[in-house]
Amino acid sequence: MTLIVQKYGGTSVADPDRMRAVADHIAFTRSHGSDVVAVVSAMGKSTDNLIKLANEVSSVHPGREMDMLLTTGERVSMSLLCMALADRGVPAMSFTGSQVGIITDTSHGKAKILEVRGDRLRDALAEGRVCVVAGFQGVSTAKEITTLGRGGSDTTAVAIAAALDADACEIYTDVPGVLTTDPRKVADAQLMQQVSCDEMLELASLGAAVLHPRAVEIARNYGVPLVVGSSWTDE
Repeated sequence: MTLIVQKYGGTSVADPDRMRAVADHIAFTRSHGSDVVAVVSAMGKSTDNLIKLANEVSSVHPGREMDMLLTTGERVSMSLLCMALADRGVPAMSFTGSQVGIITDTSHGKAKILEVRGDRLRDALAEGRVCVVAGFQGVSTAKEITTLGRGGSDTTAVAIAAALDADACEIYTDVPGVLTTDPRKVADAQLMQQVSCDEMLELASLGAAVLHPRAVEIARNYGVPLVVGSSWTDE
């Protein structure tokens, strides 16, 4: 059986209808013979709202406490998605970054992944479960909760795919795929059917923000096939 890691961004899980659509897509993938690990971002503008709340409470934002706060958004998403999967008769289990064994350095707000242990994911997959992982987060070598910074959920997904030797890592977003530049800024951005990791790194540096460079670097270094697609494409 193949193993597919799928990452769903904030717009993909922004409300109950979209969350159910993601559950349908995971169930579809599983019904066609693949084990699935799903990595989720916080719902919609949840992270922005948490930052706004922090600003309203205090002008002082210790890095440790901001990481503790911001990681709650992904935990909401992972739990709700597991519930949506259960409603479809799909056995699923949610995991925080620390439960997965995503070990990072000690830099709060911009931590780098040092290791992905993944033993609990392997056990759950062996039991026939879909694994739903909170993106954007890990646990440091000092045993503190950390966040990975911009593009953190992409990085989580690719790092897990590398650690589990997955057959592919699929990144689902609100654009059709990898474009020549940011379509929000350039109306005639062109869809690219295939692109190398080196080309993707160059595109990312030029503003094609669909993938974070750190995620692309991991994919290149560990030979992880990356597929980028739209969350709104019907099967």
